[in-house]
Amino acid sequence: MKTFISNSYDETVSFAADFASTLPRGSVIGYLGDLGAGKTAFTCGLAKGLGINADVSSPTFTICNEYRSGEKVLYHFDMYRVNGWDDLYSTGFFDYLNSGAYIAAEWSENIYGALPDDAVIIEIKKISDSKREFKIYKKGETE
Repeated sequence: MKTFISNSYDETVSFAADFASTLPRGSVIGYLGDLGAGKTAFTCGLAKGLGINADVSSPTFTICNEYRSGEKVLYHFDMYRVNGWDDLYSTGFFDYLNSGAYIAAEWSENIYGALPDDAVIIEIKKISDSKREFKIYKKGETE
């Protein structure tokens, strides 16, 4: 498990951009964390690190936002309203898993059992208005 403490939005984006360079194509990232913890900020950095120049926003109402640059694609899901397998199927999530795209899923606690065994889990804890603790591990490791 890797732990990172961020003291600002900019530090979170910078760390996530560096982290993106370590991810193999088709990686699935599952975020665990409360509202306002920094899930979308981290995704903004992921996109940047993947070379995707986009205005990343929370997919709260669209369920999935797509960002791309050339052959690199990032699907950003919000699973907050997913309450079971039928809901999950309706998002198209399973269709994206074998696409070779990067997937970042907010509120992954709602779909934890559906995440691939090699998914990267990023647990985010809000320490203060600007300070966050990020715990990064593979699904199935000590959580």
